[in-house]
Amino acid sequence: MTAPGGDTQHGIRRRNLARVLRAVAAHGPLSRPAVAARIGLTRAGVAPLVEELLRAGLLVETGRAAPSGRGRPGSELAVSDRGPAGIGAEIGVDHLAVCAVDLRGRIRARVAADAANRDSAPGPVLRRLSVLLAEATARIAPEGLRPAGLAVAVPGLVARGSTTVVHAPNLGWRAADLAPGLAPATAAGDGSPGIPLTVENEANLGALAELALGGDGEGRPGSPPDFVHVSAEIGIGAAVVVDGQLLRGARGFAGELGHVPVYPDGRACDCGGRGCLEQYAGEQAVLRAGGLTPERAAAAHPGPGARIALLARRAAEGDTATLRALREAGTALGIALAGAVNLLDPQAVVLGGALAGLAPWVLPSLERELTLRTAVAADPGRHGGPAVTASRLGADGPLLGAAHSALRTVLDDPLHSCTPAHSPRSRIG
Repeated sequence: MTAPGGDTQHGIRRRNLARVLRAVAAHGPLSRPAVAARIGLTRAGVAPLVEELLRAGLLVETGRAAPSGRGRPGSELAVSDRGPAGIGAEIGVDHLAVCAVDLRGRIRARVAADAANRDSAPGPVLRRLSVLLAEATARIAPEGLRPAGLAVAVPGLVARGSTTVVHAPNLGWRAADLAPGLAPATAAGDGSPGIPLTVENEANLGALAELALGGDGEGRPGSPPDFVHVSAEIGIGAAVVVDGQLLRGARGFAGELGHVPVYPDGRACDCGGRGCLEQYAGEQAVLRAGGLTPERAAAAHPGPGARIALLARRAAEGDTATLRALREAGTALGIALAGAVNLLDPQAVVLGGALAGLAPWVLPSLERELTLRTAVAADPGRHGGPAVTASRLGADGPLLGAAHSALRTVLDDPLHSCTPAHSPRSRIG
């Protein structure tokens, strides 16, 4: 995103401050000459920008940099581990979670709680979430961190550019605006405007996390700029990333993979259709196909990821019914994804959320269907088709994506993060 301000001198300075901060956040520690080289400005042009970010407490000097070959070595710059923090929250069908990340991308606080949110009205759910938000903020305050923004991941359709959940079938929510319920949590303590609130589909936030963080853990970057990210909890969602940007659709509803029909005359779905992917690859469908009653499994294995862990354990032990259920889920996923691959030609298909934990048993049949049904076989080594991988972020993707998304208000407009509305007195809870 481009920082506000247009092409005025003030606007250009804001954009350049954002470029400097983003460069150091992504690649630091960096010397001043290295920053100038990365963003295409002169050293003289970068110097006052760096000084302003240092005064604002967004950058710090870490020590002496290696000699550049000319003159004395400069001091390296890094983003501060104090100041603004991005607050991410996740509303799941059976859990709530909150985490805070600093400008360096490190998780500084994380709290979670089991919660039976299905068919619960938004008000009580948001009140429980606000308690967790207050707890997370209390944990980071002694470390010199303050909330800069809040992003909430939800398993449903969110109207583009709004905080309204249009439909979350697995929660039972329709036309639910989350802003009023979270108003106390986003308000500033001094009566000034509070922190920005974003509400986003959980698969979209999982894809953003994959783009930024989904590397191999050894310094190599995340996913390529064109990929389809499939995420699952109770339901199944997807996000499409093209040239490093989310493909949102006219209303913001792009990515509803769970309700793509894979068997047109198949099982009835809660959405009103028949044969939807969710009825064959969703958690409840896989539990039933594996000989487990979803209700009993939920009672015996409560909490996020517990039932997926149960399926993974049974599959690893060679349980025949579970292995067959996971193969059938992979087949249904492959059928649904074949249309997306043929239409979009992505570089990769990434299984995230709960699906990542089941990848060893789901991927073979999924890849087989893609090979049979796509114009270019799913074999990147021979034909250049999409690589199919499991995210190393797993079920943490949406929550991490939310927290990093909340930092955009700082990275896009560093000066605004230092205004009174974003002073250390701003709080959550």
